[in-house]
Amino acid sequence: MSSAEERDLDVGTAGASARREHERRRASRHERVTTNHPRIGKVLLALSDDPQHEIAWARGAGGEERVAKGLAKHLTDVVVVLHDRRIPSSRGNIDHLAVAPTGVWVIDAKRYKGKVAICKPLFGAAKLTVAGRDRTKLIDGLAKQVALVEAAVRGIEPGVQVLGALCFVGAELPLLGKLTFNGYPLLYTKQLASRLNRAGPVDAVRRKNLLEQLAARFPPA
Repeated sequence: MSSAEERDLDVGTAGASARREHERRRASRHERVTTNHPRIGKVLLALSDDPQHEIAWARGAGGEERVAKGLAKHLTDVVVVLHDRRIPSSRGNIDHLAVAPTGVWVIDAKRYKGKVAICKPLFGAAKLTVAGRDRTKLIDGLAKQVALVEAAVRGIEPGVQVLGALCFVGAELPLLGKLTFNGYPLLYTKQLASRLNRAGPVDAVRRKNLLEQLAARFPPA
């Protein structure tokens, strides 16, 4: 896809929906406090910390923005990324959707602090942990998104592979070796870009068709 054609395509804005939700919640809280306490509302707001649910939305938006910036820095021009895509008939969204020579990639950006590890107990199922906390549900969420995109891709370009990855910002991944959980790689942005840049079987004509069709089926959130 040429740069002119890409400009005509709405690739979306990374973190836009999370940023809007953060601002909505913040504005609602400010209005509630100033309405209930008209004389001292502004003082109360100035002295209080932002609640965790607001901080979480802002951090999520920041993580998506940092992943998008990192990918833009390291990707070649054969890879195009759609950002913050709405899942039809759902309140959910896909952080990043990349069309590359190797296939279509569903990328879930995660901004966490602490060590990322896979715990394999002697008995029971393996768990994905971040800073010692069970985060296996992150993989479950990614798998659901991959399944949705796979269904769409089958109707556009049958045979094109759909892959998924968790892309971490701020967390600690192993210096040596690569982590994979249930077939999904756990990567930093630069590592992910390296995989997206690899040569593959999906030629430019098919990539263009995929990009246009996926952009329509998963519009900006």
